[in-house]
Amino acid sequence: MLVHQILKSKGSEGVLTVKPGTLVSEAAKILAEKGIGTVIVSEDGQSPAGILSERDIVRELARTGVGCMAERVDAYMTVKLVTCERDDDAVQVLEKMTKGRFRHMPVMEGDTLVGLISLGDAVKARLSELAMEKDALEGMIMGH
Repeated sequence: MLVHQILKSKGSEGVLTVKPGTLVSEAAKILAEKGIGTVIVSEDGQSPAGILSERDIVRELARTGVGCMAERVDAYMTVKLVTCERDDDAVQVLEKMTKGRFRHMPVMEGDTLVGLISLGDAVKARLSELAMEKDALEGMIMGH
């Protein structure tokens, strides 16, 4: 399955972004309210400057305490983004996420952010593929 198929199955909610300078406390509130694990940091909503995850916030809370909540997302976001494109294969995306030990990947079209997929999205797509392959093989074995 390709990334664009995963994005299509997710619907058209778009990618939630926050501007650089947003307080970590505000980003955490957005993550909690939306039930998501990460936000993209972007000045214009199209060009990602970084990514901030729940894990980033929790690590900093453990390291420095609640004072980090008054800091800007810029201080803790990951700036060296690993991205994918619409035509990438879900298995390749899974491999990148597993190797890099992260759970969210921005989807880019050139320099423009067009989506975000999670490890769960990629696993779900792969499981769907495997179920279809299983059904096809069973059909061939049974002579259907």
